[in-house]
Amino acid sequence: MAHKKILVVCGTGAATSTVVAVKLKEFCLTNGYDVSITQGKVSDILRGQASADFIVATTQVPASVAVPVIAGLPFLTGMGLDQTFAQIEAALKA
Repeated sequence: MAHKKILVVCGTGAATSTVVAVKLKEFCLTNGYDVSITQGKVSDILRGQASADFIVATTQVPASVAVPVIAGLPFLTGMGLDQTFAQIEAALKA
């Protein structure tokens, strides 16, 4: 499977994106996915600095962003996390 780049974004690029990045990294390692995970804030993507195969976001990402976005809020709430992991797996296998 090819190496994938994942960008995790939140409003400030610090708190919630860190929580999501840690859980996402654990999931990818456990399941044998070759990934690199970086963190950022939504304003970074708006400036065209999104170099990723897909984005996991804990905040709203404008529709103008061309990179596929997966909602990351379930990482914080625990609700719907299985479905989110399924979406991430599908994106990793694409």
